Amino acid sequence: MPKAGLLLNCGARAWKSVRMASSGMTRRDPLANKVALVTASTDGIGFAIARRLARDGAHVVVSSRKQQNVDRAVAALQGEGLSVVGTVCHVGKAEDRQRLVATAVNLHGGIDILVSNAAVNPFFGNIMDVTEEMWDKLWMDKEREESIKETMQIRRIGKPDECAGIVSFLCSEDASYITGETVVVGGGTPSRL
Repeated sequence: MPKAGLLLNCGARAWKSVRMASSGMTRRDPLANKVALVTASTDGIGFAIARRLARDGAHVVVSSRKQQNVDRAVAALQGEGLSVVGTVCHVGKAEDRQRLVATAVNLHGGIDILVSNAAVNPFFGNIMDVTEEMWDKLWMDKEREESIKETMQIRRIGKPDECAGIVSFLCSEDASYITGETVVVGGGTPSRL
């Protein structure tokens, strides 16, 4: 019986360790003193990633094509007590990219983490026909959304915060032995590269 008790005790300790790891209790500030630059990070997934990296201890530089978006995001994140600054950056413009990098380097001495989150909206046709409004609006078509959900095992669209955790993990020392992998955050959507 003493052997069984020892096994049960080890099992209980292991389970507690698993619970702590999955709840984020194992290590505070896994990105302490890292400098993260996140493009297109004033809304949606980019904002969630910037928030998570900052909550995990990183100094974060956020960016957007519009100053008012940068100001709003920086105010919100600094209001949470997070180390965040921001600058305007249209990633399609070399001078904006240079300013973005210079902001991080001048304030923090370098860049440890780069999250290239900027993307384009879905548009089919001649790129010259895309309106400014089309560039400013990630699309919403309820019929298309429902059809996408049907292909997903969990039958719902993901939330920005659900992408942020894996990004923070991959930027941390906890992922130091992971290289060259594709991690799909897709709610069970069939995918392949």
